[in-house]
Order: sequence, then structure tokens, then C-alpha cells
Amino acid sequence: MRFLHLLLLIFAVTTLAQAGEEKAAWWNVKWPVRKKITIDTTDKGSAITAPVGTAPLLIRLHDGDFNFLAAKEDGSDLRFVAEDGKTVLKHHIERWDSLLNEAYVWVQVPEVGPSALKTFWMYYGNVTDAVKAEDAKGTYDADTVTVYHFGEAASVAADSSASGISLQNTSPPLNGALAGGGLRLLGQAAVTIPEAPSMVWAAGSALTWSAWIRPAAAQANAIIFSRRDGANEFLIGIDNGVPFAAINKQRSSGGAPVAPAVWQHLAVVTGGGTVTVYLNGTAYGTLAATLPALAGSALIGKDSAPGSTGFVGELDELEISKTERGAGYLQFAARSQGTGSEAAKLAVMGADEASEAHEGGELAKQLTLIKDISSSLTFDGWVVIVLCAVLAVVGWGVAIAKLLYLNKIGRATAAFLQRWEKVSSDLTAIDHGDAESIKTMGGNISGKAQRLMRHSPLYHIYHLGSEEIRQRHEGAREGAKGLSSRSITAIKASLHGGLVREVQRLNSKLVFLTIGIAGGPYLGLLGTVIGVMITFAVIAKSGQVEVNSIAPGIAGALLATVAGLAVAIPALFAYSYLSSRIKDAVSNMETFIDEFIAKMAEAYPESRS
Repeated sequence: MRFLHLLLLIFAVTTLAQAGEEKAAWWNVKWPVRKKITIDTTDKGSAITAPVGTAPLLIRLHDGDFNFLAAKEDGSDLRFVAEDGKTVLKHHIERWDSLLNEAYVWVQVPEVGPSALKTFWMYYGNVTDAVKAEDAKGTYDADTVTVYHFGEAASVAADSSASGISLQNTSPPLNGALAGGGLRLLGQAAVTIPEAPSMVWAAGSALTWSAWIRPAAAQANAIIFSRRDGANEFLIGIDNGVPFAAINKQRSSGGAPVAPAVWQHLAVVTGGGTVTVYLNGTAYGTLAATLPALAGSALIGKDSAPGSTGFVGELDELEISKTERGAGYLQFAARSQGTGSEAAKLAVMGADEASEAHEGGELAKQLTLIKDISSSLTFDGWVVIVLCAVLAVVGWGVAIAKLLYLNKIGRATAAFLQRWEKVSSDLTAIDHGDAESIKTMGGNISGKAQRLMRHSPLYHIYHLGSEEIRQRHEGAREGAKGLSSRSITAIKASLHGGLVREVQRLNSKLVFLTIGIAGGPYLGLLGTVIGVMITFAVIAKSGQVEVNSIAPGIAGALLATVAGLAVAIPALFAYSYLSSRIKDAVSNMETFIDEFIAKMAEAYPESRS
């Protein structure tokens, strides 16, 4: 029995010690929430076998992995702490959008090893006294010369490195690039990196140039980056899909061409008498040469030489370093900054963890308090809450129905476009004298596929246009198969009329969400004002002015405002998401109408007599 007591004592002491260690491991109790982030370079993760070292990591935050409602509106309460629970890691925010609930944050992670696991913590939730602690210049090492995120309009030309070399001749940032904002290049005017002491390159020095590129189309000898100083030149470009680096008329070897309209991570490294071109973290081409002595300004998107071809496409995350970055570092950058599955496997984000003061016991107390507060609600307060509940049910019903509808037309549109490609090259393959042939797209679709495609707005517009062609063929004289410009204009007007009807169908009932967004807070405010009025009226009659008599009534009145906000906030998020989906569907219809008119004009040219 004594032995059993001894075991129980040891177990209790061990448990208390572990609890104390866990509490001590919490970085700062003012930050109630933390999340573990694991960098996995093993075979089960991103499989990086070369040394990485200290490197910046891009962390993308969205509704699926981060609670924006628990953080400050500008993300200033965000902190990153090393695995030891003490060392605060340098970070800076490229973009923080608390309305769309998305953010792009850069963190300097020290000593990332090959084929290893490394963890650190992200803390947030201190919305009371947290201040901004960003350090963009400290996020990068001393060898980093320039870093351009091309983020918000106010910072599109800003250099996030310690050099502070602001770009010249920039255009407004491109929204929706690889990471937040990007730079759109049209091949005409160049963006200038001005002359600066940190941009002086000595002959034979080491250099690493990297950026994400998205070519609009295959171009011959399109220059992405150029620098000239007398007879010396350093060029980076893409020739019919093949990236290259050129030094003094010598060009690196190439590999398979890259596809247009796809983001690619391109890097050029000089050192040891060799220039190496990396594509998506993998060696792509080489050149036996050394970096020439270069000073003065550099150009992005075009070369200063007469007759040169400017790059047409998009650019993001341009970084220049005065060192020879290793293959592991470039692989880490290409995979962590990308949007594919490799980024998710490299940086794994854990679940939220609450500090001891904010765990289940505290939550239970808060729920009990809410229950007590609801008992102080007046009749008018309950009426407001019931009305808010009705608005919430109607709004979520509309949101779910609209989401299911958009998913359905998305599948139907994908099926239609797959078959449209087969007939779009020659619309005469569809017998416009036969209505059944129009419905089946010249016999290319089965009854099951036709039933699916009936839900697609593009199919409706296609059917409307084909019917217009059929009617004009029936009324035309024998042997006349062409369409006059007047007929084409009339058909185009009819298609746009169909577009308007489809847009009306897509936007139908969304007004219930806007009613919830606008009306919910006002209903809640009405309940709160009436509740406060009644509370003060009761106090005036009773003559008892003390906290215990005022607080329950005020708290119950404020519950109505909470109910109104609980209706409005989800409705706002649902409306924003559905509106973006509807906007994409409308863009697809407008594009299809233009394509249909063009194909129709080619297939039915106006007859010349």
C-alpha cells in the first residue's frame, strides 16, 4: 500500500512539473493564442537535401488556418518566437486585409537544415496593448541588397531590404499576383533600379538574382533584367519560353521551354567562374563566365540597347543578393513562396493553442456569463434577437443555396467548354437548320451531358446565338449562307440581352444578404437603446443607483447588439465570396460572347455579289 502511495505521489509531482514547464514555455501570457509552424525538409515533406541556412519564409494566412477576428485589424499583434520559447524572430507584413481575411507575412527562420524538422511559434490575440514590431530590414541577412514585393500602391516601389533603394518609373501594383501585389510589364517602358553604393558589382564577384515571372506568351529574346556599364553587360531574359542569362554576348545553356501564363521561380547565381540558371529551385542552364564590373542603374522589363524586346508578363518578389546562394536556399524559396502542394508540405501549420488562462475552464465561465446575461433581457430584446435569428436563417439559406447553384453552373460550364472546343473552330459543323442539332452541338453531346449543360449560362448564350443564326438562315434566300454586318450586330445585341438576364439570375436573392449586413447591426442597436432606456427608467422609479442594479440590464441590452453583429459579419463574408464567384462567372460569359461573335463572323462571312 505504501508503494502504491509512493507511485501516486511521484505521478502527481511529475504531472505538476510538466504543467509548470508548459506554462513556462509560453512566451508571453498577454498573447492568448499561439500556433505551431513546422518546416519539413525531409522526404515526407518538401525533400530538400542541400543546406538552406537562414532564410525568409513566406506565410500565407487565410480563413482556413487563421482566426482574423481574434487578431488586431492591422496584424500588429503578430509575433513569431523560436522553438526555445524566448527568441523573437524578425518578421514583416507585406499585405494584411482583415476584410477579405488574407495576409502575407515574411519571417526570418534561422538555420534551416536539410532533411530535418524545424519548428517555431506564431502568437497573436493581444488586441489591447500590442504595438507594431515589424522589422522588414531585419527579416533579410546582410548579403541581401534589394527586395521588392510590389505590394500595396503606396509601397510598390519600396525596397524591403536594408539598402532602401526605391524603384523609379513603376506602375500601379497588379492585384492577385503570386503573393499579394505584383508588377505588370508591357514590354514598352522599363522600371529603373537607380544607382546606389550597394549596387556596385566588382568584377568576378558573387551574385544571386531571383524573381517570380509569369510570361504572357512566348517571346523571342525578351529581356527581364538588364544592366550595362560601358562594354560590360549582364542580361536575364526568356527566349521562346527558355530562360537565359547573358554576360558580354555569351548566353547560358537552356532546357525545356516553360509554359506561358504560369508562375515560375527564376534565379541566376554567379560565382566560381560559373553562371548557373535555376528554374523552380533546380539547375536549368550554365555559362562559363564571371560577373563583369558593373555600376550605375539597372532596368527591369526592358534593355536600354536599341531594338531590344521588352518582357511582357508579370513579375513578383524580386531579390538581389551579393552572395552565391546555394541550391538548398533557392529550393526553399521556390517551394515556400509557391502556391502549390509543395508549399503546404514545406510549412505545416498546426492548430490554435490557448494559454492556460484562456482554455476550457475560462470558456465555460464565459458561456455561463452569457446565459446569466440573457436572463436579464427584456421582451423587446428578445424580439430583436428573434428577428436577428430570422435574418440569419434566411441569409444563410440564401448563401448556401447560391453556393450550391454556383458550384452546379461551374461543373456545367466546364462540361460545356470541353465540348465547345470541338465545334468552335468551325461553327458550320453545327446544322443551324436543325434545332435538335443545335441543342446537341452537332451530335457531340449525349442526353446526360445535355441535361448537365442546361445549367450553364454559357450554354444558354450559345443556344440563343445559334437560334439567331438558324432563324436568319431560314429567312435568307437559297444559297446565301453568310451573315451581314447588320445581322452580326443584331445577334451580338441579343447575346448581351441574354447576358443581362443571366446576371440577374446570378444576383437574385443576394439582397437578403445585404439586408442582413445593413439591417442586423441596426436591429441590434435598436434593442440595445431600448434596453438601456428601460433600465434607466426602472432605476429612476426604484431610486436605487448601484452597480448591481445597472449592470445586468446594460449587459442584457448589449446582447442585442452582439446578435445583430453575429448576423451581419457572416453575411458580409458570404456576400464577398459569392460576389467574387459571380464576377468570375460574368467575366466568363463576356469572354464567351466575344469568342462566339468572332467565330460566327469567320464561319459566316458576308456574301459578296
